[in-house]
Amino acid sequence: MKAEKVAPAIGIDLGTTYSCVAVWEDDHVEIITNDQGNRTTPSYVSFTKEERLVGETAFNNAAMDPTNTIFGVKRLIGRCFSDPIVKEDIKLWPFRVVAGAKNRPKIVVKYKGQKKNFFAEEISSMVLLKMKQIAETYFGCTVHDAVITVPAYFNDSQRRATKDAGVIAGFNVKRIMDEPTAAALAYGFHKIKDYSRPQNVFVFDLGGGTFDVSLVNICGGHFEVKATAGDTHLGGEHFDNRVLNYFVDEFQRKCKKDIKDNSRALKRLRSACERAKRALTANTETYVQVDCLYQGIDFSSELTRDRFDELNEDLFTKCIELTGQCLRDANVNKSDVDIIVLVGGSSRIPRVQKLLEEYFGDKKLHRNINQDEAVAYGAAIQAAKLSGSGCDTINKIVLTDVTPLSLGFGLVGDVMSVVVPRNTPIPTKQVAEFTTVKDGQSSVLFLVYEGERLKASSNHLLGEFEIFGISPAPRRVPKIDVWFEIDEDGILNVSGTERDSGKMSKIKINKDESWLRKDEIAKMIKTLENYKVEEEKYKKRVDAWTKLDDYVYEMSKTLRNQELVSLIPQSVRKKIEDEICKASSWLDIDEVPAVKVSKSKLLELKQICEPIVAKKNK
Repeated sequence: MKAEKVAPAIGIDLGTTYSCVAVWEDDHVEIITNDQGNRTTPSYVSFTKEERLVGETAFNNAAMDPTNTIFGVKRLIGRCFSDPIVKEDIKLWPFRVVAGAKNRPKIVVKYKGQKKNFFAEEISSMVLLKMKQIAETYFGCTVHDAVITVPAYFNDSQRRATKDAGVIAGFNVKRIMDEPTAAALAYGFHKIKDYSRPQNVFVFDLGGGTFDVSLVNICGGHFEVKATAGDTHLGGEHFDNRVLNYFVDEFQRKCKKDIKDNSRALKRLRSACERAKRALTANTETYVQVDCLYQGIDFSSELTRDRFDELNEDLFTKCIELTGQCLRDANVNKSDVDIIVLVGGSSRIPRVQKLLEEYFGDKKLHRNINQDEAVAYGAAIQAAKLSGSGCDTINKIVLTDVTPLSLGFGLVGDVMSVVVPRNTPIPTKQVAEFTTVKDGQSSVLFLVYEGERLKASSNHLLGEFEIFGISPAPRRVPKIDVWFEIDEDGILNVSGTERDSGKMSKIKINKDESWLRKDEIAKMIKTLENYKVEEEKYKKRVDAWTKLDDYVYEMSKTLRNQELVSLIPQSVRKKIEDEICKASSWLDIDEVPAVKVSKSKLLELKQICEPIVAKKNK
């Protein structure tokens, strides 16, 4: 029997807004393009009356069906529904999020005419499955192994949940890797020979939804993370939200219309705000324009770079504050930083770059790696190393990462007792000695936390376990050794041993409400397989609809050219304007029409618009 051909291990940057997949092949890293020829894929999942869409098609469907199109799910993964951050995000999302069992957030959509609920891990697994399919199309065979990246500041439950999502998607997850570490590897890999002496590389990673900074010391093939800091709730989408709220208020002020509860109008305006943000990278001013934004009213307004900076100045400043925190934790002066590497699409924002240059004393910022692809690039190198498919240079690489948050127990009086301080190199195994607080106490309950607050309950509760059968003795006499073990993925296990009795009982933290049981994962894997046959059905319909939408948009722009339009007879001009308006209203529908319907509409419109098109082409 012929053995199944298996593809090499891949690296995946599972992003908040866009994801990227790469592989080490023929002595270089190859960024794998999707079916649209793009090197990054939107982290969007959309549910329709007929099928589930992922990636480009889901992104295109978002404006038509925002309540059933899921994005930014990375913000939810590994969190509880009662988390204040989740509560704030829910206000901004057009889709519905509710509290599930054990306070786990669930996303509610309408799919094939029925209400469906999904965990964040399931939605992330659908994006990961899309990346898997992109890679399998490229290789022409099955992909099993992957390294998946997460923000450096992801906590234990977020890392576990991301790994669960990878398992649901059918991967053997070889490693959960920090994004800034992957970026540092991408930057330093081809310069290893140049680093015969230690170099301090500062990685500034500002993405679509998360922000991370890491100081990495590179010497030869040894990449050692000295410290990390960040915010898992700070990125490009937050900048977009500031601009969106600004223009929502402006629309209400100018037109006396409130669109805050209209999900479709908000989605279209949000997309326009995002385009404007990107335009301001190269220009000092641009326009936010949306035809028929609400109740037939067109919206157009100028956005300057100064106004954009003003709306987001406090968020930009926070990035610099976290930069300083990272250097302080590493005990390194900013003058001792040799290289500053920019990663993530939002690091292109001119104001962010200016603040960073000022902070480091006008030190040069390195932009010579692709900011959108660097993380996947580094993950692919790590995947090659772990699978043994890399070159000699890769095999000699040694990566030393750190734990982003302190880990410990809550003591009497709600005081946090730290066992593993933040920025401790991992993997690691640390031990702490505990005892009883009452005479004759036969059991001890341990509450395990991560965080930096002195008050234990103000930190993040990871789980709890209890040691039973302690020999009766006066308080403080029994000795209990508790071990904290963190693996290469940054995932924690805890065990305890009563020293005096000689008994050893290995205890792992019970998975809290953010994590999934094996039977839940198995069920999700089975459900996900049912979606595979639907991936391509919708594509042709969306392509036809998009061509019609593009034509309507171009004709709308052309009609604003008064010099050109004045050459057209008034009766013809009026007819064209009416047809464009009708087509625009027709496009604002709940579902994508059949291919032949969109093509027919496009043909009709082109026949009517030929006079103006002919004038334009002369």
